[in-house]
Amino acid sequence: MSIAGNVAEIRKRIAAAARRAGRNADDVILMGVSKTFPAEAVREAYAAGIRVFGENRVQEFAEKFTALAHLPDAEWHLIGHLQSNKAGKAAELFDAVDSVDSLRLAERLNAAAAGLGRKLTVLIEINIGAEEAKAGLHPFSPELEETLQAAPQFDHLEIRGLMAIPPFFENPEEARPYFRKLRELRDGIAARRLSGVGMSVLSMGMSHDFEVAVEEGSTGVRVGTGIFGTRI
Repeated sequence: MSIAGNVAEIRKRIAAAARRAGRNADDVILMGVSKTFPAEAVREAYAAGIRVFGENRVQEFAEKFTALAHLPDAEWHLIGHLQSNKAGKAAELFDAVDSVDSLRLAERLNAAAAGLGRKLTVLIEINIGAEEAKAGLHPFSPELEETLQAAPQFDHLEIRGLMAIPPFFENPEEARPYFRKLRELRDGIAARRLSGVGMSVLSMGMSHDFEVAVEEGSTGVRVGTGIFGTRI
């Protein structure tokens, strides 16, 4: 199937999952995860209606940037782990960083955005499965609390919510408790009405489990292979 056909099929599946949960499918943003795919494939997805794209590495996107910068209304999100020494380049290239996983990185991004005279949208990445091999702040950890409390100091960051990658299961249903746990964490933070902390975004769900994530309240799913095909 073509990229356009894949996008249409994914949107149908999102709509069906939203209906099952009594939600409006328009409240779920479909991100095309374009890491490792060439600019030509990104342009095809754009022509099919995708406007939000996710990239994993600063350097890889820097090489594509010139070929894609002309696309109106496209949003470029960094979704992979970001080393703090690359915060400056990330703030220059991306509209959003969805993988803030430490207080230090938030401080670096805020300083970099200030130097560029811009405001950067960010999500806090949560290691919802407490997996050693994955980045992200642990739920209810001291550093998560410190980052939330420091938010009023970040005048060049806009914290919009949480992002997580749950443990991988062949059966997507097994990821449901993790999606639910992230939603409950988000709701708990939102209820505190902390200064400088927005919690409208819940980025969870990928190609193999996004329908379960939508049923559990995701506001943004990150789909790569489901749109672009298998990575080489």
